[in-house]
Amino acid sequence: MDFLSYQSIPAILKDNAQKFGQRTAISYKKQDTYLSLTYQEFYDRVLLLARGLAKAGMKPGDRVAIFSENRLGWAISDFGIQSAGGITVPIYATNTGQQAAYIINHCDARIVFVSTKAQYEKLLSVRDEIPGVELVISYERFMGDRSFPVYTQYQLSEVSTPLAKDEKQEIEERIDKITQKDTITVIYTSGTTGVPKGVILTQYNVMCNSQYGLKKLGALTESETFLSFLPLSHVLERTGGYYATLLSGQHVAFAEDVRKVMENMVEIQPTWMVSVPRLFEKIYSRVFESAHQMSSFRKNLFHQALAVGREYVNKKYIRKEPVGLLGLKYRFFDRLVFRKIRARFGGKLKGFICGGAPLDKTINEFMWSIGIPVYNGYGLTETSPALTLSSIDEVRFDSVGKPLDLTELKVAEDGELLARGPQVMGGYYKNDQATSDAFDDGWFRTGDIARIDEDGFVYIIDRKKEIIVTAGGKNIAPQPIENELKLDKYISQAIVFGDRKPYLVALLTPNLERLIDMAREEQLDYLDTEELVKSSRIQKLYTERIEELNKDQPPYSTIKYFALIPHEFTIEGGELTPTLKLKRKEIYNKYKGIVEEMYMANGNGLVFGQKNKDGDDK
Repeated sequence: MDFLSYQSIPAILKDNAQKFGQRTAISYKKQDTYLSLTYQEFYDRVLLLARGLAKAGMKPGDRVAIFSENRLGWAISDFGIQSAGGITVPIYATNTGQQAAYIINHCDARIVFVSTKAQYEKLLSVRDEIPGVELVISYERFMGDRSFPVYTQYQLSEVSTPLAKDEKQEIEERIDKITQKDTITVIYTSGTTGVPKGVILTQYNVMCNSQYGLKKLGALTESETFLSFLPLSHVLERTGGYYATLLSGQHVAFAEDVRKVMENMVEIQPTWMVSVPRLFEKIYSRVFESAHQMSSFRKNLFHQALAVGREYVNKKYIRKEPVGLLGLKYRFFDRLVFRKIRARFGGKLKGFICGGAPLDKTINEFMWSIGIPVYNGYGLTETSPALTLSSIDEVRFDSVGKPLDLTELKVAEDGELLARGPQVMGGYYKNDQATSDAFDDGWFRTGDIARIDEDGFVYIIDRKKEIIVTAGGKNIAPQPIENELKLDKYISQAIVFGDRKPYLVALLTPNLERLIDMAREEQLDYLDTEELVKSSRIQKLYTERIEELNKDQPPYSTIKYFALIPHEFTIEGGELTPTLKLKRKEIYNKYKGIVEEMYMANGNGLVFGQKNKDGDDK
């Protein structure tokens, strides 16, 4: 489908309501049952909301905020805002009231959608700081404070009152006036490196990204089902798993939340998903955890299957050689082993689109081996998001693929990746200085260190600001080391520090399931996980595993000391972004005492290793 032959995303939805009227557009779970709306029903709800917004005084060009997790109301709000000529400003559901207030005030939003009473109460707690808010609309019914009234989306839409012919005509005429140059959204960056900036994206930016991203993936049918679990507040899910899907006449199903995504995969049986590396790390860990508990015969069969799978995918997709008898071997193990693994994730997955952070090569190769290809991509909020994407014909397991159509990339002298193309933002909202700083002679500065090989494949090394420069002057990218650490069956998460320090140290979160199994096998006594990770036996275990990793690293990249954190890093704990990326500054500040203790060489059993006598990183 040629999206760019239309003027806007709402115009495509209008056309899709006629072409795919009775086809399922959106599914969502309510009281343990998945319900759905057809394209016609969804479009009708969008028009009703657009009518309500206009009656409430919303003008074309107004910014309207959505403070919600993924759900049907989010989608109706987004398309309703656009259809009324407005601009959607998403706010992560995990944000605090203070964080939401900053965005609401900065974008001058007078209308705010909230999902639940909990989100409303966050706004109520900062009511005096958001004097410009005139209307709060909720997706759920509850009593609000008299000083800060709240109405339901159902009430605003007047769902029980059908659109009059002239009302529908007026809204559709407004839709027809939207152009590709118009702003579709202002998305605020996470602000982990400073004050959040509002990224201005146009209809054209997003439509181009959807069009050329789908082209990379090849022939997707109209019967595809995408399971959406990343926040729609993030541009990766919004463009790749939501707009591209609905514009193509496909089916979007909303997962309940991140914690239930595995369960929802079995229920929905999606064919495609958009994800970040953390999900694949969990799948990898879960599969190997299951293999660990198998009988010796089945365990050997699993590892034989993986060996054949790795050889098969490398020969077929990387080297592009005839597979011959290897193909028969692979089909044998696919029926015997891999098909059963895929069934745990719904059984119908054709592939994942992965972004947000580099995916470890070993895990990516594993996913392809079991028959669930992961198409790595790369981009930023400022690029709508994709600049590159892998495809079935163009894949390297440690690469983020090649540039999309009409996208130009080059590497600056200092290694930073520069980009220009139709998906690049117009600038930052009300921040001319930041906009100017983001461009270099027309090229957008990504802030990532990268290389491009002779075949045009792009490899992301790390964030420019996260490169560690040790006291000895060594430049070290922490992400590859962290990815290597996370491959260990006893390690769930890892973060490496060492900037302007004599050596590297790491904070690790253990794979508690595996660790508790080991403690049971060895009959270790402990009261809780905090006591368990401090035990000398567990410390010895991790010391041995870190030392094994260090053997493959140059001396300046070895981990000299580590500390075990007895729980995982979480969004709620402030250590992860809503898209499950590590927040380095926040983690350092939260565990500063532990990190600095590792540089004092008196870790009281939580750290290992010895400085050499000069205390340097050699």
